[in-house]
Amino acid sequence: MKLFGTCQDYSAARLKLCTLSGLTVALALVPEAIAFAFVAHVHPLVGLYAAFIVGLITASFGGRPGMISGAAGSLAVVMVALVVTHGVEYLFATVVLMGVLQIAFGLLKLGKFIRMVPFPVMIGFVNGLAVVIFLAQLGHFKMPDAAGNLVWMSGMRLYTMLGLVALTMAIIYLLPRVTKAIPSALAGIVIVSLLVIFGGIDTKTVGDMASIKGGLPQFHLPAVPVSWETLRIIFPYSLILAAIGLIESLLTLNLIDEMTDTRGKPNRECVAQGAANVVTGCFGGMGGCAMIGQSMINVNNGATQRLSGIAAALFLLSFILFLSSYIELIPIAALIGLMFVVSEKTFEWGSLAALRRVPRSDAFVVIAVTVITVFTDLAIAVVTGVIISALVFAWQHAKHIDVSVGVEDHGWKVYQLYGTLFFASTADFLSQFTPADDPDEVVIDFARARVMDHSAVEAIDSLAERYRKAGKRLHLRHLSPDCLELLTKAKDMVEIDVREDPHYHIADNKLG
Repeated sequence: MKLFGTCQDYSAARLKLCTLSGLTVALALVPEAIAFAFVAHVHPLVGLYAAFIVGLITASFGGRPGMISGAAGSLAVVMVALVVTHGVEYLFATVVLMGVLQIAFGLLKLGKFIRMVPFPVMIGFVNGLAVVIFLAQLGHFKMPDAAGNLVWMSGMRLYTMLGLVALTMAIIYLLPRVTKAIPSALAGIVIVSLLVIFGGIDTKTVGDMASIKGGLPQFHLPAVPVSWETLRIIFPYSLILAAIGLIESLLTLNLIDEMTDTRGKPNRECVAQGAANVVTGCFGGMGGCAMIGQSMINVNNGATQRLSGIAAALFLLSFILFLSSYIELIPIAALIGLMFVVSEKTFEWGSLAALRRVPRSDAFVVIAVTVITVFTDLAIAVVTGVIISALVFAWQHAKHIDVSVGVEDHGWKVYQLYGTLFFASTADFLSQFTPADDPDEVVIDFARARVMDHSAVEAIDSLAERYRKAGKRLHLRHLSPDCLELLTKAKDMVEIDVREDPHYHIADNKLG
């Protein structure tokens, strides 16, 4: 297994690019990890340790070089109930089991099925997360009042914050026109930070959120009873977290594949994500998955190699161990500006114009997944989008049972079927035949049709019974062997002397 790739991948220029991009990503990870730790009701270091461990392992061994993983908000919102009810030790045990489930998913090579997610669902996923990234930054515009309640900023404090955000965004957008020697995102953070520190500007900083000072993460097996009762408590959470983590990670992997015109390894990513969560659960971390915002920062910088993610994790650890007093001086406004740019670049603006050109069903899926992602969570949004797309597909194919009618030399009437016969098309199939008006000998030829499920077999049996009751003989041609086995009433109507079609089988997953 290659850790860093081939030597020629790392010229001096590439080393510099990956290192500086990793530094930028690490700076963007700090407030996110702290915020998500607060959401999950755990100590900020629990989030920071997760970002370090998960980021390091997935960057080193995952299936998508350049993708950034860490403590994620989509997971944090699920963890809250568990932490509040049972405590943080149960969270650590849950994260370990979550990792085991993800490893099993990858070893069973199930990651490839993420390729079956329809394109409209992908667009909705991207747009929804872009909106979520944007909305997540708005919470930083609140400050505690005298009673300790969070209220929106106002007056000079708000104007200062907005000005610094705008300055950061301007630097990120405009600096590449002047020089690309350093990532513009890093330059924006550094310049605005220096302006705040040396200009004595009073504004919210990372240190106002929480202290990030700490030591190395310590090995710590979850202090929970090893019993069926514990498993009963943690398994449902582990299953949900594993599913959400894999969905978000694999969809992010697909997105980066499209952006870079390369192909990641989803099963390998599943195993790496699982291993990372097992380790982080044993070192006091809250678990994690791919982070689309930080991944977009990295990819937009051109740092699509493993070193960038490894550097980000190591920089994050150095912040915790040695540089906390300096990192805590960084103004939140600079990081908000960076994430606003990430949100703008992540959103597929072209999809808005395309909504008027694509089929209405696809447009509906895009909008539905986007809205559900914003108001609920990613897993529900993606599953809903896939279900809607599948139902649309089924409905469209239900209309594609066509029949051509002819007469053979000896006078038999022949129905030649075209299309797919399955649960959604059986009613249309049965409506094509009129036993009372047909001659005594009738042939149904399935050579150009596909019999896909048990509902289709039941429809064939039902039709055979109608012809039998009408006192007429029905001949069924070109049915697959497994279809013949399932027939009951129509079995004696099959012309077994006619060559059977060897190219399809009921519920054969190889069919396109």
